[in-house]
Amino acid sequence: MEDKENTSSSYEKLVSQDLTAEDDLPVHRNQEHQVTMSALRPGFTLNHYKMFTVSLAVLALILLVVDIGLGVYYYKLTDGDVVKDISSEIAKLQISYNAAVQGRDDALKLLATERSQQQVTRWEHEHLTARIKDYGNQVERIQMDIATLKSQLPMIREGCRHCAPGWTFLSSTCFYFPFASTYSRTVWQEARQSCQRLGGDLVVLDSRDKQVALFNFINTFRNPSGILHLSGFWIGLTDAEDEGVWKWLDGTKLKEGFWSIGEPNNVNNEDCAAIYPTDNPFMAWNDAPCEFRLKWICESAPRSIG
Repeated sequence: MEDKENTSSSYEKLVSQDLTAEDDLPVHRNQEHQVTMSALRPGFTLNHYKMFTVSLAVLALILLVVDIGLGVYYYKLTDGDVVKDISSEIAKLQISYNAAVQGRDDALKLLATERSQQQVTRWEHEHLTARIKDYGNQVERIQMDIATLKSQLPMIREGCRHCAPGWTFLSSTCFYFPFASTYSRTVWQEARQSCQRLGGDLVVLDSRDKQVALFNFINTFRNPSGILHLSGFWIGLTDAEDEGVWKWLDGTKLKEGFWSIGEPNNVNNEDCAAIYPTDNPFMAWNDAPCEFRLKWICESAPRSIG
């Protein structure tokens, strides 16, 4: 019996302690519990749902209006005058583009033609410039020839008195110069025979004054564009009898020569002498093979005047 009473007494104490503990909880904890429960009330959740539904309905309406507007605009583009205007503008632009391309092609062709004509004009200008320069050179040569002939008039008049026709009176002697193109070059022996037929012989240049006079005369008719080794004139000097011993036609040995530097050298059995229109009258002789073909100079004594 005592045990039952003790157990009943303990149970009452525990219940009494739990109630006391619940009464001692803080006030704010109970308030938070109440707020949380009120937030979860069915009325509060329904209001938010209604607002969300209204928002979706408004958004759907806006989208519908935009869709209808785009449809109308597209209809106008496809069936209205806008498409026609755009197509017309595109066609006009295409025509303008084609015209511009054609104009460019025509301009390029014209440019090519002008360039070709310009090149022809440039060639013609170069040709005319060369011709003018050549004419100028010819005029200078003609003027020089005129001046030379004028200077030779007294000599010619004296030649008519002292020399046969066609001969030139120079340095108190009559000389014959076959400058004309009708006279072809010939070998040394034939040149001497030609002089003998005219009453003279190949020239003998045995003095300084005679050398200078003849050198200046042949240089007057010198052709600058001619070949130098073909521009010489045979003179009456040879070493054919005794190699290295040069003699004039009368057998007189050469005392003073007017050889070019390194001459005579007898490279190709060169036994005859010739005078050339060089730049220095005292270095104007070369030895050459007697079979070589050159012009020549004849000499004869002047006629006495009674």
